[in-house]
Amino acid sequence: MPPRTKLIKHTTPGTNTPMDKVEIFGWERSKISNQDQKTLKKLGMLKKQDSLIFPGDESFSRPPIGYRVTFIDHLIRGLSTPIHEFLRGLLFVYGIQLHQLTPNSILHILIFITLCECFLGTHPHWSLWKRIFYLRRNNSRNIVYNVGGVCICVRPEVDYFDVKFPDSVQGWHRRWLYIQEEYVNSQEYDIAPFDGAAEILRRRSWDAEPVMKHLIKLGTQFIGFRDEADDLREALRRAEKCADALAAKLEQSEKAREKAEQDAVVVGDLRQRLHNAESALSDKVSQQIAVVDVCSSKLKRRIKNIDKINDAVTPIAEKMIDEPLRVDDAFFHEYHYADALDAPAEGEKVTIDSFL
Repeated sequence: MPPRTKLIKHTTPGTNTPMDKVEIFGWERSKISNQDQKTLKKLGMLKKQDSLIFPGDESFSRPPIGYRVTFIDHLIRGLSTPIHEFLRGLLFVYGIQLHQLTPNSILHILIFITLCECFLGTHPHWSLWKRIFYLRRNNSRNIVYNVGGVCICVRPEVDYFDVKFPDSVQGWHRRWLYIQEEYVNSQEYDIAPFDGAAEILRRRSWDAEPVMKHLIKLGTQFIGFRDEADDLREALRRAEKCADALAAKLEQSEKAREKAEQDAVVVGDLRQRLHNAESALSDKVSQQIAVVDVCSSKLKRRIKNIDKINDAVTPIAEKMIDEPLRVDDAFFHEYHYADALDAPAEGEKVTIDSFL
């Protein structure tokens, strides 16, 4: 599918200048000095034979099979083969060629890779990259650059490393050469074939704002969900604390209930024992009353008998006073007086004649 662009018809890509008034600045004959070769040798890039090929009088780059076009200033800033997978993916997503990146852009990419792999301990993260960097066209009002026509810049609202880059690297686009491509077994795809005349077209992937807005929205929602989850966890903690307190009170109440039941059993036993004692006492009192009643009845009978005897004896006593008592009569009366103490039947009349 062809890339989507925001180009205006009859204008230069990235400008509002008519095409007939714009100069397209492209390839020139490579001019690599001895000092440049010494620099490459010092960096160890000339140890392997045929790893680099310096072009002759070519005014347009045509890399041999198995080689890729690069620049001295790209190599100095850390570019090498095999091309890092993050750089391959970046070129694919942005739809650009390697030679269309400026030296400072290459340095930004390599610093970011080092940051992720050596400091964060992870693979270079594409969302983090788009949060920090954006792409812009590298052109002036009347000039469109084909070589180095794309710049990678740090977003102004992002706090990033305060790396001082030169505003421009003079003559870097004239110091191009060929570097031998290398591959690894894990490499799934390579960068697009070289096209020195490829037009730089702005894609929607250059602008990460919609994606970042979505990510920021998701992040805000996540923070809200996280805060809500924290509140729920705090409420759950308070509920668990209240539940523990209620469980402790319930346990105390259960112990109090068991103690009350035990006390109730003791009280019931005491009540039963008291009732039994009262019943026994009542029975004993009843028995004592019955005994008292029997004794009282006997005593009353004896008193009645004595009264009857007294009534019977009184005339005899009076007679004895009037007449001398004979011994036989006195003995007789004493003998029968003892028998008279036994209770006669109620209603029985006792007279002195009964003793005679």
